[in-house]
Amino acid sequence: MGGGHHVTPGSEPKKDQDLQAIKDARIPIAWRDTCSHILIPLNKCRRDTWYNPDKCGHYRHIYEECEYNAYLQRVEAKVQEDKIRKSMD
Repeated sequence: MGGGHHVTPGSEPKKDQDLQAIKDARIPIAWRDTCSHILIPLNKCRRDTWYNPDKCGHYRHIYEECEYNAYLQRVEAKVQEDKIRKSMD
């Protein structure tokens, strides 16, 4: 798919999250997904730098890439599901 997408280390979605750390970091429920482990240091950096848009770019890039990779995984799962469903008909 797409070819040659560069994967940054640490930007892979994780299904097994440290739920207590996410709760302690006060991540809103709407943002608790497979990339929450990256959102914790991103939000800490944002708070430490008073949400300066010139700071925390590395964390933001990793978080956005993780969300993109999670999206690709969902798309691939849907394609596989459709193939299985089509073969059953």
